[in-house]
Amino acid sequence: MNLKQILLATVLTAAMSAGGLAHATDITGAGSTFAFPILASWADAYKKETNNSLNYQSIGSGGGIKQIKAKTVTFGASDQPLKVADLEASGLVQWPAIMGAIVPVVNLDGINPGDLVLDGSTLANIFLGKITKWDDPAIAKLNPGVKLPSQAIAVVHRSDGSGTTFNFTDYLSKVSDDWKTNVGENTAVEWPVGIGSKGNEGVAAGVSQTKGAIGYVEYAYSKQNKMTFAKMVNHDGKTITPSAAAFQAAAANADWAHAPGFYQILTNEPGDASWPITASTFVLMYKQAPDPAASAEALKFFDWTFTKGAKIAEGLDYIPMPDAVVTLIKKTWASDLKDASGKPIFVTN
Repeated sequence: MNLKQILLATVLTAAMSAGGLAHATDITGAGSTFAFPILASWADAYKKETNNSLNYQSIGSGGGIKQIKAKTVTFGASDQPLKVADLEASGLVQWPAIMGAIVPVVNLDGINPGDLVLDGSTLANIFLGKITKWDDPAIAKLNPGVKLPSQAIAVVHRSDGSGTTFNFTDYLSKVSDDWKTNVGENTAVEWPVGIGSKGNEGVAAGVSQTKGAIGYVEYAYSKQNKMTFAKMVNHDGKTITPSAAAFQAAAANADWAHAPGFYQILTNEPGDASWPITASTFVLMYKQAPDPAASAEALKFFDWTFTKGAKIAEGLDYIPMPDAVVTLIKKTWASDLKDASGKPIFVTN
């Protein structure tokens, strides 16, 4: 199933739900577009096995946080983890569902996937508007032997509140003092230059349709749409191609067991093989479920993804959560997610 087919299937599911035709045990969620390809693929397989559907709105992490706080969905999905104080103030629990990576993508005639190399400071200067042509000396220095066009750079960025943007700008803040001082990191920032597009889908489309463009998307979008990605120079000065192994190398540094509220940011991690812009998607649910039956169904779905969803995730170059982390997550479900009487809403086998 390609991205357009997945999107159509999700829209149809939403339309059926709105029309009152959805199955009684449908699961509702909203948020991260970063995780949309894997959630849609999981949902398709889960539907075939259980006949239960996932009605997921791919509206960006900011929208997902708003919807779960407004109690309009059973779960929210965000690529920016909430800090413990915010979780406690809102009565929420979060856990990482999947890990993946963000990649720069370009649209340059004669440049194939992996031909172009960028480092953090050069990438920051492009998005700051300091580097405006593809044959700029800073880019040329990183790409000896590559014929770079004397073409204006068209920056495409997110226009919505986005965890992908949070992780991308967090990375730029770590590698560029100029970026950190003048722009900073957040789900939405005041972009110095560029055109905004909604969702990973929108940025992927914007780059694909604009000659000379550069943007940033979750790797699955670049892979499914056969986009031209750039290699990156990582924290340790090594030039890295985006791959599951490179994402796993970065994720291996995450110490989830000692992260209160599972709060972890995985950008600019050390290691010769680490991809520098790795990220997680976090699921947000209420400690005391407004609808215990719906929350239990959502947990059944995520339990299934941990048990049976790894191969699907790997096929899209996401990183499944390690078994030790899944054990910690399930302990959180049992201890923190309860009904009004204080009983756990879902207990795994």
